[in-house]
Amino acid sequence: MESGSADAFTELGTLGVEEEFFVVDERGRPTSGTDELVYESDPPAVLADRLDHELFKCVVETQTPTLERPSAASEHAREVRDALVDHARDHGFRIAGAGLHPAARWRELEHAEKPRYRSQLDRIQYPQHRNTTAGLHVHVGVDDGDKAVWIANELRWYLPVLLAASANSPFWNGYDTGLQSARAKIFEGLPNTGMPTAFTGIDDYLDYERTMLGTDAIADRGELWHDVRPHTEHGSVEVRTPDGQHDVEVVIAFVQAAHALVVDLAERYEDHPDPWDRYRSGAGPADDRLRRELLDENKWRAIRHGWDATFVERDGEGTVGLAEAVDRLADRLGVSLLRRQLDGESGAARQRRILAEQGPDALCESLLLDG
Repeated sequence: MESGSADAFTELGTLGVEEEFFVVDERGRPTSGTDELVYESDPPAVLADRLDHELFKCVVETQTPTLERPSAASEHAREVRDALVDHARDHGFRIAGAGLHPAARWRELEHAEKPRYRSQLDRIQYPQHRNTTAGLHVHVGVDDGDKAVWIANELRWYLPVLLAASANSPFWNGYDTGLQSARAKIFEGLPNTGMPTAFTGIDDYLDYERTMLGTDAIADRGELWHDVRPHTEHGSVEVRTPDGQHDVEVVIAFVQAAHALVVDLAERYEDHPDPWDRYRSGAGPADDRLRRELLDENKWRAIRHGWDATFVERDGEGTVGLAEAVDRLADRLGVSLLRRQLDGESGAARQRRILAEQGPDALCESLLLDG
């Protein structure tokens, strides 16, 4: 498998949205359904070539087409979800949205037969065998490879904020983890995940891809599963941080925020006389270099505390709460949807409340897209 190319980065601001969902039975429990939905039947036209399965036969992925403007994201995300729900219903299944399904017990669920996944199971073993996760991925097109790498570097400070706001996976393997995004911690058990280091340009990143491929660390570049990555096939920066979601309005809020962040950072890159100065060894103050250990700490705070998280500031002096961090984003970027979500109840808190008040059947029902 060849590595990607700097030539893939040709257009700024295009959008693509990938969502992972759980295929469930009439009672809302995860069940094997992707063979039938993906391989053994023809999906609705809107899902043609945009429907795939994941590691487990109970997890399915959808993709929107490449969108030229962010205003189209809401319409297409809804259209894709509706088509998936209808397709599943026609074959006796339902669809649920969350970062982890509270009733998914990995030892009791079937893995996909696809050779790629079988190879991963054999190579990675236990961490992949238990990987019942579902996420939301947002691709934003960038028109230059070096710019895409710089944007991905800069985005790292914002990723814990996005993760905390998305927290929607308190339960794993049938028990309460005490975390708000257990999905993020379970997924970090795989190799080549988590918060990436900074790269010094597209050549540096492509060298990394080639090294990983050439040493058999990965079978293809898609196995670089970091929280953000320059996607050297699609010509985008891919934000891979948020938990899977039940509510499409929450998805649109994250799409809006991710798109605005990438476009804003692209403008900052173009306006800066020497944007790479902060990534040269020994150059600039520590906050400019975004120390990896503090980024990991902020991600942990997001995983553990969700909406109650506070984050170490970029300069290492003091902390900032999630609401204030999101307010800063909203004011700087002129986006408001993500801030509005914080006026309600987090996905993790909602799941815990429903379980406590109404029990496991109601919890599973609450995650259904057609519920």
